Amino acid sequence: MMPPVFLHQLGLVCALGAGKREVARALFSATPSGVAPHEGYADRALHLGVVTAALASQDALPRAWHSRNNALLLTALAEVRPAVDAAVARFGPGRVAVVLGTSTSGIGESEGAIAGQHATGQLPATFHLAQQELGAPASALAHVLGLSGPAYVISTACSSSAKALASAARLLRAGTVDAVLTGGVDSLCRFTVAGFRALESVSEARCNPMSVHRHGINIGEAAALFLMTREPGPVRLSGWGESSDAHHISAPEPGGRGAIAAIREALRRAGLEPDGVDYVNLHGTATQQNDAMESRAVHALLGPGVKASSTKPLTGHTLGAAGALEAAFAWLTLTDNPEGRLPAHFWDGAEDPSFPALSLVKPGESLGRPVRAVLSNSFAFGGSNAALVLERA
Repeated sequence: MMPPVFLHQLGLVCALGAGKREVARALFSATPSGVAPHEGYADRALHLGVVTAALASQDALPRAWHSRNNALLLTALAEVRPAVDAAVARFGPGRVAVVLGTSTSGIGESEGAIAGQHATGQLPATFHLAQQELGAPASALAHVLGLSGPAYVISTACSSSAKALASAARLLRAGTVDAVLTGGVDSLCRFTVAGFRALESVSEARCNPMSVHRHGINIGEAAALFLMTREPGPVRLSGWGESSDAHHISAPEPGGRGAIAAIREALRRAGLEPDGVDYVNLHGTATQQNDAMESRAVHALLGPGVKASSTKPLTGHTLGAAGALEAAFAWLTLTDNPEGRLPAHFWDGAEDPSFPALSLVKPGESLGRPVRAVLSNSFAFGGSNAALVLERA
């Protein structure tokens, strides 16, 4: 029997705030916050999940790794740093790994550098190509922490950091390392917003998942980090499932076959029957095709009664960080929550008559008992699907 893996400390920063307590207050509030109108990322103000908290200093990093992405990452690290340092002292720097998901890395810094080149004829002295390398976040954390174990990044668009958690679990189960700092990070930039607007997938107002009136996503930014080990902790990552339906470069397989395969595998690995899931954090992007596919997949496997919500109206879609951020929301739902508060599904309440029924969480709703198991879905371009099952230990 493979050893279980546990998620111990959690550090995070997103549009809801910085740190577990601040984010949890906003997450379980009956009033939506986080996503708000912001200028500077397009030719007009858009609703975006911008981090407004003060970010950590990057003085400990070589200048070539300075980026907003890594500043977000170091902000999340600060909350878990004592526990990570203790793990390094206990196991040794070669027995602690870093496994992250990202999709933007330092693209925002490249945007600024190219603008500077157009204005002055040369790239700014502060720009370095290493800023936009996808592996930069893992290298930065390994550098700051003095680690010599495996350090790598998974970049599969919106499933990136959910897959990073699964990869971290495999390292631990294989005995390759004794602890993993794992999660995800992505930062806002004009390039990303322009790309999704070109796909006609961006909503100018707060996104409206599962509604017949949905008009697309809000883009966001975030960082979330866990310390994962084989030692018992408050939350167990009991299951994960991954699939690749390769249906289309940007559209999901309409029947949800890839999503169903990932969810089914996560439940199988967790040894959990569908009725054992108390709450589903939906991928819930508020795009036409994702919501249609996901409603069918969740209904087919879990039925109409399971509580479900999308938290993207609060944080925006944080792309490569989404899987880790929403696993963090699952962690918060499973810990220090005796009444079983659930993240609300904020929308206009206008059901799409073509969808099977789902039990979407109302503001202020709770189970009236501790939550035992959460399913978190992440579905990406190219048919890259990932599902995580987290359980209260």
